[in-house]
Amino acid sequence: MPLTLDTYRLLGRSGLWVSPLALGTATFGTEWGWGAEKDEARKLFDTYVEHGGNFIDTASTYTDGSSERLLGEFTREHRESLVLATKYSTLRRPGDPNSGGSHRKSMFASVEASLRQLNTGYLDLLYLHVWDFTTPVDEILRGLDDLVRQGKVLYVAMSNAPAWEISHLQAVADLRGWSPLVGLQVEYNLINRAAERDLIPMARAMGLGVTPYSPLAGGLLTGKYSRSDLTSTDTSESARKSFNAGLGMITERNLGIADVVREIATELGHTPAQVGLAWTLQNPAVTAPIIGARTIEQLEGNLGALDVEFTADQLARLDTASAIELGYPHDLLAGDHIRAVTKGGLKIETRR
Repeated sequence: MPLTLDTYRLLGRSGLWVSPLALGTATFGTEWGWGAEKDEARKLFDTYVEHGGNFIDTASTYTDGSSERLLGEFTREHRESLVLATKYSTLRRPGDPNSGGSHRKSMFASVEASLRQLNTGYLDLLYLHVWDFTTPVDEILRGLDDLVRQGKVLYVAMSNAPAWEISHLQAVADLRGWSPLVGLQVEYNLINRAAERDLIPMARAMGLGVTPYSPLAGGLLTGKYSRSDLTSTDTSESARKSFNAGLGMITERNLGIADVVREIATELGHTPAQVGLAWTLQNPAVTAPIIGARTIEQLEGNLGALDVEFTADQLARLDTASAIELGYPHDLLAGDHIRAVTKGGLKIETRR
């Protein structure tokens, strides 16, 4: 049955209801050399909300703060009905080491800046944006819990961190009665399924709702790339294509995955972008992929992903084309040898 933006879902172990697609606002503002001017950004926001969307994603440093400032203006009439998520830990002032990082000083200063820019008294959801490998777990958790107790933050979450660190955080939070993590933001798409190794299973076990970013792999799954992009040196190409080429994302493997996405899109009468987005929603751990757009046409096209219904064969083809090796110990534990030495010929039914 097709979804709609107002078919709300619980975020992880919380009681918070969110839309099945979140509106990403890193495109709000043009300070990074691309994105949407204020009027276009306003149209994107209004279109999302008018369709029943309530889950807005930003960060303290997106477009040098313009994303939050624009949202502070746009959300004025809708604040109570929206779930505003932002992030801290990226450097806010070049040259100042304490203006970034996971530590308490960075956390509190970033939250205060976000509250001012978003023109709000509280944040619905605060992510730690990037793990810094230096701040003690207790310092992070106690700081987040203090913000919740002060009413400045309602829920806390993680992004871009190792699975073992996140599970450690959740265990300590539970043991000490501090605010638990309810969300996990990770890169996840048909091109990059690495999160399936540990992060997504961990999130499901620990009660974190997954909100994938870059569900279209930076545009690689939109059907706009071809084999000619493998060797192109045309400097007039779009900034996005040049960026992806620089990251080494334009490969034979990735274009092969995009080909399968395009084939299935044709069969279903949808766009490749809609198929790529809809695939992420098939994972039961995923709460809401984050969609970004610079134009109304892109946004409305992305919303069409909620109408996609796959056949079992189509899902199998996508899985085969994009499959990754899970690696040790997962491959070992799933192998026939381990099955033989642990269960032998026993017939065992597992229900979870």
